[in-house]
Amino acid sequence: MKKISLLGATGSVGLQTVDILLSHQESFKLVAFSAGRNIEKTREIINQLQPDLVSVQDEKDALELKKDYPNIHFTYGTNGLVEVATHPDSTVLVNAVLGSVGLESTLAAIRMGKTIAIANKETLVTAGHLVMAEAKKYNAPILPVDSEHSAIYQSMNGENPKNIERLILTASGGSFRDKTREELKHVTVKDALNHPNWSMGAKITIDSATMMNKGLEVIEAHVLFDMPFDKIDVLLHKESIIHSLVEYHDTSVIAQLGTPDMRVPIQYALSYPDRLPLHNGHRLNLAQIGQLHFKEVDFDRFRALALAYEAGRTGGSILTAMNAANEAAVALFLQEKITFLQIEEIIENIMHSHNNVQTPDLETILAVDSETRKKVVSMVK
Repeated sequence: MKKISLLGATGSVGLQTVDILLSHQESFKLVAFSAGRNIEKTREIINQLQPDLVSVQDEKDALELKKDYPNIHFTYGTNGLVEVATHPDSTVLVNAVLGSVGLESTLAAIRMGKTIAIANKETLVTAGHLVMAEAKKYNAPILPVDSEHSAIYQSMNGENPKNIERLILTASGGSFRDKTREELKHVTVKDALNHPNWSMGAKITIDSATMMNKGLEVIEAHVLFDMPFDKIDVLLHKESIIHSLVEYHDTSVIAQLGTPDMRVPIQYALSYPDRLPLHNGHRLNLAQIGQLHFKEVDFDRFRALALAYEAGRTGGSILTAMNAANEAAVALFLQEKITFLQIEEIIENIMHSHNNVQTPDLETILAVDSETRKKVVSMVK
């Protein structure tokens, strides 16, 4: 039985992870998890899976929960995330928190040699060089949970990486894939949150609409698979049936297909190298689907994706600045303080004014992250 620590249990990926743990209690035991301020859902998960350790965002919630669950250890805040990640009994850490907040706890788990199932792309974007170096040093496996990177991982299984010609990440195009830039001037938050294929949290859904999500995934693919950016392509595929492809230098292309369901890559990361049946999963019926559509990406239309490639090729602390600017700008858009197109304008302004540090340490990364967020808020004010 694998013992699991889970960061971000009440988010979209976290809840789907909980669903898998409930479906396969003979294979997995949740020993520790973190949540934010959704205490009702936190209680539900405690009642369902009976963990040993729970971390929440605020101390007052931790104290309140302790009254009702005296046999469970409760903690809170950033230190709480580290406690969950480094729980002595867990062998696998699922990092499903949003944003760069998961970085320190992930590094702490890596230093204990735990397997990292990573759904938190921002950790790899902002500090990929640190994460992969530590993973190599402490022999900690990094397994991707994003559907695209899981697809690449599966398509590379048993192959020699030196034979790879390119990686091809597929993209649905998000909520506004059929809109022109002129039409984007007038879109609302409600419009943006209406994703055609996937059920995800608000931040990721907005990132999908701007295509920054795909930009972050390109950088993540570069980090995970040690692939140069010139060998990582993005292909628009509105059905989200082919999750990504790997082309080899003999012209063979291997792809992973399936119905859009985040539980598939989550469960694959948890059960690897084995596979478990997916309860209540929808099987792929290609005859019923009939056609699959593909289209080249227009980088002028999807400006955020172009900015992510630019930051990736530059490398260094500009990746942290870009990611922090995006997180701050998306938050402002969700609060209806800026327009949709202002998200990428803010990111571009931050990137072009950033003083880059080519090989930043953790302290520099955290400082750039904090300073960038403040700068974005002051720009809007």
